[in-house]
Amino acid sequence: MSIGENIRKKREKAGITQAELAEQAGITQAMLCWIEQGKRNPSLPSCEKIAQLLGCKISELFSEE
Repeated sequence: MSIGENIRKKREKAGITQAELAEQAGITQAMLCWIEQGKRNPSLPSCEKIAQLLGCKISELFSEE
């Protein structure tokens, strides 16, 4: 799985909308949408913030499982 797919999967499991996660992570909803679709890659600070908000380690976002 790509980082975007992992973020989407963890976000949906947590019951968080794209708008909520994007706002809390300090990025636009459009950017989060592009990340989840694999059209953009998040910056390292964004990855760290998203992982924190989803309650996981940053390495889990990059995992192939």
